[in-house]
Amino acid sequence: MLEDIQEILLTEKQIQARVKELGEEISRDYTGKDLVLVSVLRGGVVFLTDLIRAITLPISLDFMAISSYGPSTESLGVVRLIKDLEESINGRDVLVVEDIIDTGLTLSYLMRNLESRKPASLGICTLLDKSVRRIVDMTVHYKGFDIPDVFVVGYGLDYGQKYRNLPFIGILKPEIYLGENVS
Repeated sequence: MLEDIQEILLTEKQIQARVKELGEEISRDYTGKDLVLVSVLRGGVVFLTDLIRAITLPISLDFMAISSYGPSTESLGVVRLIKDLEESINGRDVLVVEDIIDTGLTLSYLMRNLESRKPASLGICTLLDKSVRRIVDMTVHYKGFDIPDVFVVGYGLDYGQKYRNLPFIGILKPEIYLGENVS
């Protein structure tokens, strides 16, 4: 797997330090509130796991699975809800935990869906923000890192279900996801 990585963009140490800071910010901002963290499966799980250990408040967890990517690396623009929440979020403070925000199309769909369920508040926490590709304007309340327009894997992010278990965020070599005909 390591031979497929062009460059390490964020080290394990950098990620852990920022996740700790995010947990402290969230703990401060949500003191006294009924906080539900909603993670988008599967990529967000690694980030969520570390983040909840950095939050010092009582929290609830729930999960959704949505799909906007086919076998390629580009969004299809069509979002499918694969797994819905198991608990009601009506009147509760909800923080959506994402691994990466790219165009914002998928997250925009998700936020509209959640907003219709009448939470007390609805926020976004993402580890990675690739804002240079943003199509849909949105407010990101907690952000780990801004990243350039590169294809990244590791720390939960995958390509073809591989690389999720890398402890860092790495830039995948283009020949891996574009095929061997890359010049």
